Amino acid sequence: MKQNNLPFWKTKRLEEMNRGEWESLCDGCGKCCLTKLEDADTGEIHWTSIACRLFDAGACRCTDYARRLEQVPDCVGLTPENVRTLTWLPSTCAYKLIAEGRELYEWHPLISGRPETVHEAGMSMRGRVSGCESDMPDEDAYLDHVLEQEP
Repeated sequence: MKQNNLPFWKTKRLEEMNRGEWESLCDGCGKCCLTKLEDADTGEIHWTSIACRLFDAGACRCTDYARRLEQVPDCVGLTPENVRTLTWLPSTCAYKLIAEGRELYEWHPLISGRPETVHEAGMSMRGRVSGCESDMPDEDAYLDHVLEQEP
């Protein structure tokens, strides 16, 4: 599995990873499952604390990951191609970091060996979600949940 004793994410391009390797890059932070608002004039992304209706805020996981793209029409499945162009991926996202040739953070489960370190480091949305998109009465309601900065 390891070439020259280096982990797969240092020896393979995103396109070369198998499904298990690809999926293991997800740190479980839940940030991509938050509703983001894009300013139509500037393209600026505004993060909210409102999660997708399939997001389990305690586990920081999708409750129907296998069928999420069918269940939620605006859910975006990450690919090696689109992680290089999506402007709303969090700066800490492993897919983005690897695509840019950068290192994973020490709290990433692939580095720490423990899935809880992303939560212990305060890098996940666990305990930080203020609502679910299915509870929002209209688009204006999201404005009350805009975060001052990327979580």
